[in-house]
Amino acid sequence: MFLSRLLLLVTICILPFRVFSATVDTLDVPSASMNRTLRAAVVVPDGYKGGRQAFPVLYLLHGGTGNFRDWLSKTPDKTLLHRLADQYKLIIVTPDGDPTSYYFDSPQVKTSQFETFISRELIDRIDKAYRTVRDRKGRLIAGLSMGGHGAMFIASRHPDLYAAAGSMSGVMNINTATWKVPAEFAKSRADNFTRLLGPPQTGDTPYPGYTMVTLADKLKANNLPLIFDIGVDDFLIETNRDLHRQLLANGTPHDYTERPGAHTWEYWENALPYQLLFFSKILKANAVNVP
Repeated sequence: MFLSRLLLLVTICILPFRVFSATVDTLDVPSASMNRTLRAAVVVPDGYKGGRQAFPVLYLLHGGTGNFRDWLSKTPDKTLLHRLADQYKLIIVTPDGDPTSYYFDSPQVKTSQFETFISRELIDRIDKAYRTVRDRKGRLIAGLSMGGHGAMFIASRHPDLYAAAGSMSGVMNINTATWKVPAEFAKSRADNFTRLLGPPQTGDTPYPGYTMVTLADKLKANNLPLIFDIGVDDFLIETNRDLHRQLLANGTPHDYTERPGAHTWEYWENALPYQLLFFSKILKANAVNVP
């Protein structure tokens, strides 16, 4: 009896610490378009090593002032990506996107060509280094804040590359006048867009074609599964509501949610599993191996 209780106690003490089997690689990714090398973290799920199965890939973009380690180091639960990779049997790639690139190809700055980097150079590097589903049916893209804009923007321009796209607290309008932020912060970001894209046009959309609220008809034509969400206390909520209203008006199917929360890692940690659930249904519909 004593031995049984002791074994039970040991089991209870040990089990909570074994929460994932995924591993993380750090990869150098050369960019010919920018003549420099960037980095990406690659979360490889349990069951990858020693097998022959090809795995779907989620490209997960960081936000403004961030880097490729953010999704692994800033969530309250540091095992979040490990657990999701194991649960859904997919590879998760978190690439570097520079602090304020917004993931488009800048016509002004040659070292900021992130649409090309994410949609071509990074995919080529990952497909050569790992056993991936080398087809749009097994490739996903999502991100938070600046990365939410990047994921939706890149997918809108390359629907042939992705099965679905998602945004969490995304910058759906890069007109900083639509953000509920201090004037100094708004000006710093507006100056950044001028640096990257040139002088703004007048009106509510100073950079048409570079911001999601001007691309609703493009999203409809692409017919790509979309999911985006935002916290009710987020300073970007009106830009998300604007895009949601446009997609409703033009009849574009999409999944849109507002939840309690603000522009925080607590919110994004909660939001990402919902997006993975949405993506897993897309992968299953595409006959890609997921649990």
